[in-house]
Amino acid sequence: MADFLSLLPLAKQAVDLLTKKGYKVACAESCTGGLIAAALTSISGSSAVFDFGAVTYSNDMKTKLLGVDPVILQQYGAVSETTARAMAEGVRRYSSAQFALSVTGIAGPLSDGTNKSVGLIYIGLASAFHDTKVLCLQNHFTENVRENNRYSAVKAALQLLIDQISETGER
Repeated sequence: MADFLSLLPLAKQAVDLLTKKGYKVACAESCTGGLIAAALTSISGSSAVFDFGAVTYSNDMKTKLLGVDPVILQQYGAVSETTARAMAEGVRRYSSAQFALSVTGIAGPLSDGTNKSVGLIYIGLASAFHDTKVLCLQNHFTENVRENNRYSAVKAALQLLIDQISETGER
């Protein structure tokens, strides 16, 4: 079973890289319920690199707080690549951070009532270095254990962030 402590090595690596390169991160989370923000802010020194986090669980808050177009949510659903991209763009737009993460998915064990499977999770990453393109990963975590899917999503999001920070130069 996954636990919170298993997130901290990746969170530390992300905070260390952000600090070294002089960047900030913000995040918009749905199915992870703030675990990315919690992991990052558990690391000493994170206040210099973590701008803010928003847990936008409902579609209404995705629209009101992040500016996700309601048409996107109607057409593609909350659990979609298009929504993850819009969430990442939204959090980046309201932030001074160079990187913005988003996560939306079905942690389970119950379905969301659509034909999408439990464990389907999208992770978006918008950055100041890819203004026209938001990276998006589609993950299919196969466990029917909610917490394992959530922790797996956080690990994948932190790894995506680490990879993208590593590819950029210093300011």
